[in-house]
Amino acid sequence: MSRYLITGAAGMLGRDLQTVLSDRGVTALTRSELDVTDLAAVTEAVAGHDVIINASAYTAVDDAETDEERATAINGTGAGNLAQAAASVGAILVHYSTDYVFNGQASVPYPENAPLDPVSAYGRSKAEGERLVALSNPARSFLVRTAWLYGQHGANFAKTMLRLAGERETFSVVNDQVGQPTWSMDLARATLLLLDSHAPFGIYHGTNSGQASWWDFAREIFLAAGLDPQRVTPISGAEFVRPARRPSYSVLGHDGWAAAGLSAPRDWKEALGEAFASGSVGKVGTP
Repeated sequence: MSRYLITGAAGMLGRDLQTVLSDRGVTALTRSELDVTDLAAVTEAVAGHDVIINASAYTAVDDAETDEERATAINGTGAGNLAQAAASVGAILVHYSTDYVFNGQASVPYPENAPLDPVSAYGRSKAEGERLVALSNPARSFLVRTAWLYGQHGANFAKTMLRLAGERETFSVVNDQVGQPTWSMDLARATLLLLDSHAPFGIYHGTNSGQASWWDFAREIFLAAGLDPQRVTPISGAEFVRPARRPSYSVLGHDGWAAAGLSAPRDWKEALGEAFASGSVGKVGTP
């Protein structure tokens, strides 16, 4: 029986991974329990495991603009350490990356082999992680890019919308940045599918299918919560300036799933509906 190690186990994805792997032998280590930037500690933690799932990440996109060294240590060096340690014991590595490794100037979904061109510190840190994983454990790694994650655990866009719905009658959301809202539980399930199906190692895009702007996403959240979507008004990205540059278009293609003989993740609206039905998003006015 395989033994699994989950890093970043206290995060949104880490906790969902523990749920889908609850019937298996799992070691779940939080960031405080395993510093992925410490190669010696990583090597010790990886020993005795067959599958390493790296859910540890620096995800503060705006903070990374002034903290790029720390972001790169976790998202880059940390990923490389796990890849190196996994390779040393012949373990499989699952590593998560992001749509931010692309420049956001495309007009059709990015294929898995599209050239990387990050435009933010966060994107550069994740691109470095991809490079180091490919360098240290290319033969036994799944590199899964995801985007716009929301779920039951931790702060995320869906929870923010519900909180704001309880605080304000109307508010504005950006409508000219397009991507793929992705339920973290669907990403955890997709990870398990890759592992259990013995899919070819390589790059997969672990986003829910379809596409939406942040405004579209917010309105769908309101509808799912039984609220009036007219309370959400559109605003351009130029009117809502953030420290880090956001990709204008970051829709990811799913050809890798078809090539592996697997179904691509389902449409984002269907996933959002189940997330609400299962109580995984939260309630209006809750933090």
